Amino acid sequence: MIAASFLLFLAGFVVIGVLSHRLARPDRRSYLLADQNVSPWLVGLSAIATNNSGYMFIGVIGYTYVTGLPASWLMFGWIVGDLLASRVVHRRLREASRRGAGDTYPGVLAAWHGTSQKWVRRLGALVTVIFLGTYAAAQFTAGSKALHVLFDWPLETGAMIGAGIVLVYCLAGGIRASIWTDAAQAIVMITAMTVLLIAAVASLGGLAASWQALGAVSPDYMQLFPDSLSLGAFWGPVLFVVGWLFAGFSVIGQPHIMIRFMAIEDPGLINRARLYYYLWFAAFYFLANAVALLSRVLIPETANFDPELALPTIAMTLLPPVVVGLILAGIFAATMSTADSLILSCAGSLSEDLAELPHNVWVAKISTVLVAVFALWLALTDSRSVFELVISSWAVLAACFGPLLTVLALGHRPSERLSLVMMTAGVATVYLWTEVDALSAYYEGMGGILIGFLVFAIGRALENRATVDETPPAIS
Repeated sequence: MIAASFLLFLAGFVVIGVLSHRLARPDRRSYLLADQNVSPWLVGLSAIATNNSGYMFIGVIGYTYVTGLPASWLMFGWIVGDLLASRVVHRRLREASRRGAGDTYPGVLAAWHGTSQKWVRRLGALVTVIFLGTYAAAQFTAGSKALHVLFDWPLETGAMIGAGIVLVYCLAGGIRASIWTDAAQAIVMITAMTVLLIAAVASLGGLAASWQALGAVSPDYMQLFPDSLSLGAFWGPVLFVVGWLFAGFSVIGQPHIMIRFMAIEDPGLINRARLYYYLWFAAFYFLANAVALLSRVLIPETANFDPELALPTIAMTLLPPVVVGLILAGIFAATMSTADSLILSCAGSLSEDLAELPHNVWVAKISTVLVAVFALWLALTDSRSVFELVISSWAVLAACFGPLLTVLALGHRPSERLSLVMMTAGVATVYLWTEVDALSAYYEGMGGILIGFLVFAIGRALENRATVDETPPAIS
């Protein structure tokens, strides 16, 4: 019954994606930007689904299962940091895209003020292909874990099935297929989490009994901050919280999410899309954190248990087979939906920005196949957890693109040289950060973002000084 329910709901998601082909036109802009005529509610729900998906269902659930209540700071920081950045960026990004700056995220940044910074476009495309490809690999890994719990299939089998299904509706409808399936999955995601939370609380005897059981897990499980933080009793917690604020700010550096706001039908509707996005985001994140905490009570930690399997495991323990099938189909489809968004962004950057191939839809589709194969290869060979894969890719993309997009949105005009230094310094800082043991508990993208802004400030000051020095003296 579980398998039948799973296959039925999964088929529904795939059909939704394939049907989007009816509205697609056979050109590159339709394939990569859905003709920029997507309604705000679809933009909002699609952005929240592609933002979270397998990372939320598998990665964050596993992280919270192990960490406990301190993981709630990830929820707080992610939403607040994202909200603050969006007030500066979303509308201006859509307006820049409307001016014809490009069909890809790096392309828009490189041509923001009508310029043609080809090396910014190429470096941005290279970072996009490598790290969004890694991000897509994490989604295939997350989906394979859902199938492993359901059918006891090898993880490699699930990853290959996920990649195959992604290619089917990716090639059929492009970004529109991704957006349509995202919206359906956003509804399933929040419904599944609500049902699972109610079932978990009921199985533990109610809210009071659930809270008491959580307190008994370990002395520090329900503390506000983990005991492992370095840098002292004050600065350790402060940096921990601020780090997750930067993780939320990092959303503007993620091409696969920002492309949704570039596809909205009217820049004036951005605020309506943001309303759908943040209301859904807050509700879903709260439900996911609560379910993850209770999963630690329902499934005690053992040496052989993979924390990233907590959600599908408690679903099979607590819920009727039909509902289990829905939840597992939602997990698997959500990972595929984010994977196709990542792959489409990579394909556009590979063909248009990096290789500079002819701008037609078939070149974009061939690039899609190549990127999907690359992501599948990573999924089959990289042993890191879903959480580690996503956070590392997320941090690099944020450090590379976030500061540059912000200064552009604020009206600044950095030179191509300064833009390149900002991007490379940010990425290098992320890697240096991970090599310092005292900083390992804190979000690595924070350092990269701050260095990116610092490089801009210094570079702008030097450029202004050089301009003044080169100005000829006035003739008296």
